[in-house]
Amino acid sequence: MQRGEIYLASFPFGDIPGMKLRPVLLLTAPIGPHGEILVAYISSVIPSIQLAPDILLDPDQPDGQATNLKVPSVLRLHKLATIHATNVRRYLGKLSSAVESIVSAKLRTLLKL
Repeated sequence: MQRGEIYLASFPFGDIPGMKLRPVLLLTAPIGPHGEILVAYISSVIPSIQLAPDILLDPDQPDGQATNLKVPSVLRLHKLATIHATNVRRYLGKLSSAVESIVSAKLRTLLKL
C-alpha cells in the first residue's frame, strides 16, 4: 500500500458512528506500529457545485483509466480520515502522475503548507 493508490476501505461517517465501504485515495503508506493510513474520500455522487479541493476522476478519460473506478467520481480532499490498514479491503487502481501532482498542489493550498 502506497500513496496515490485507490482502495476500497471502511471510511468513517462524519455525522453518525460507523463506517461505510467506499473508494479512498491513500495519502500515506501505513505509518507506525498499528499501520495507520491517511486517506481521502472518493464519491460517485458529484456535487453540482464543486469545491476548490475537489478533483474529478473520470475513468473514461486517459488520466482516469488507471483508477479502475466504474463511474466518474469526485475526490474530496477536504474529507480526510486516518484509518487502520486492517480497514483497507481491496486494491482498485492508482492515480496518474499528472493527477497526483494536482492532488499535491491542492493539499498544499488546502492545508496552507
